[in-house]
Amino acid sequence: MTRRSLLIFAVAAGVFGLLPLPAYWVTLGNYIGLYAIVALGLVLLTGVGGLTSFGQAAFVGLGAYATAYLSTTAGMSPWLGLIAGLLVTAVSALFIGAIMLRLSGHYLPLGTIAWGLSLYYLFGNMESLGKHDGIAGIPPLSLFGLDLGSGKSMYFLIWLVLLMAVVLLRNLLNSRSGRAIRALKGGGLMAEAMGVNTAAMKIRIFVIAALLACVSGWLYAHLQRAVNPSPFGLNAGIEYLFMAVIGGAGYLWGAILGAAVLTILKDQLQSYLPALLGSNGNFEIIVFGVLMVILLQRARNGIWPFIAARLPQHRDAVAPDTAPPLAGRAKAVAGYPLLVIDKARKQFGGLVAVNDMSFTVHGGEIVGLIGPNGAGKSTMFNLVTGVLPATSGEVRLRRGEELVRIDALPSRRIVELGIGRTFQHVHLLPEMTVLENVAIGAHLRAHKGVLASAVGLDRLEESALLFEARRQLERVGLGELLYEQAGNLALGQQRILEIARALCADPALLLLDEPAAGLRYKEKQALAELLNKLKGEGMSILLVEHDMDFVMNLTDRLIVMEFGTKIAEGNPAQVQQDPAVLEAYLGGLD
Repeated sequence: MTRRSLLIFAVAAGVFGLLPLPAYWVTLGNYIGLYAIVALGLVLLTGVGGLTSFGQAAFVGLGAYATAYLSTTAGMSPWLGLIAGLLVTAVSALFIGAIMLRLSGHYLPLGTIAWGLSLYYLFGNMESLGKHDGIAGIPPLSLFGLDLGSGKSMYFLIWLVLLMAVVLLRNLLNSRSGRAIRALKGGGLMAEAMGVNTAAMKIRIFVIAALLACVSGWLYAHLQRAVNPSPFGLNAGIEYLFMAVIGGAGYLWGAILGAAVLTILKDQLQSYLPALLGSNGNFEIIVFGVLMVILLQRARNGIWPFIAARLPQHRDAVAPDTAPPLAGRAKAVAGYPLLVIDKARKQFGGLVAVNDMSFTVHGGEIVGLIGPNGAGKSTMFNLVTGVLPATSGEVRLRRGEELVRIDALPSRRIVELGIGRTFQHVHLLPEMTVLENVAIGAHLRAHKGVLASAVGLDRLEESALLFEARRQLERVGLGELLYEQAGNLALGQQRILEIARALCADPALLLLDEPAAGLRYKEKQALAELLNKLKGEGMSILLVEHDMDFVMNLTDRLIVMEFGTKIAEGNPAQVQQDPAVLEAYLGGLD
């Protein structure tokens, strides 16, 4: 989404409002704008963040009822009503989000239906809110002495608010916080391992979506000059979600397109079907539902991607040629203990996956953790990186002059202390570029939050992050693929991309889970050269790998596991001759 496209959009919306159109079309434009504001929030929440909500109409109701009650009962300014509505909505969304966003799978959308219905019935049963009759006599808006009492004047305000929302969300999504939000949809494991506080980020986008809905409700109340519970029920919540999905749930322009398509389609069906089929029955709802099913079958990602594919392509995130360097971490002193595992144990019920493992990784060395499938290697990795808590024992990491326990810390704290990792099964965001995927790794090396990103106060920091991502990609040999979609890369390239992403966190210790899997011979040679180069720069590496030729020629020491237990440790030559290893594997460590 370019500045040029935003300008074209603003001019087109303004010209439409200035044309001598019938009041009917202006009214239709007003409702499209109001619905699009809510749908934008759902693009952020559902399309980008992966959190499905059917309850946004209830937040529209909070904004509408807050200003309606305060402006009619207390005689307050509508602008104070907006502030009050935003405060009430923010507090409500924080409370609801803290409870609901702990749910996963189908329980989350069911939960949003529950609280959406609760607020709907609250509106309809409170005496002070007029019960089901609602509140009438809401005063019109005025701005700088201009009366906004007509539908045409409200049109310009509604679409100005919509344009501002698009700009703010565009800035947000093209930022450090935006990449963290997009990482939510790929599951929390990778995001947490890159330092993202996923629980807090989910609540933030839930609140943002609720606040956009509140603003839409505030505008609706002063456009209609009366409110009642009817527009804020479950049906409206489903329609808002439909707008985001039909337009293109992952695209800001999709929210506006979806709002326009559904609003115009519904209006036309309500106008023509009763004349064709009679007014005894809501045939428009049936036809509308059938058309939605067909549309979803033909365009699973919405309508906008079909349009975008025919438009000139634009890169939102572009790495600069130079930028101020990010602050770096001091590497561990060679030969000193960096990671100390002391009798680490992990049990799943009666199954002992890791059985009192003890070993040490020193500064500036490459250590291999080997063993057959099911030996407990990945579980050991997960204990070190905070994905799983240890049942007993200790995991310590050097922090300055002392070794601090990390076995009770979450993943995001452990990466902050200096451990980066890759995954056994690649965890990437396939629709994002290679550059953006790698930039996620530097999340903890910057500090601008959601608000600063939305208003564009993070440009210098963003340039530094993208430059660092570019530098790491060039370091691992993927510098020519900066703007390729990550999903288009071969598996071997994706594994190298994960290493670049981990390097962006500037770790002291790099954990690699089967980095050579899927790589061709020359790619393995290049990887070995890269890892030796990193070792020469002072980085320590702990890796799990099944390719014994790769491991034997690369590592300084090997640790052999069988059924969760360490059965041997030493340099590659010693391990190859160890009687316990020969007995356990019969020489078949490949």
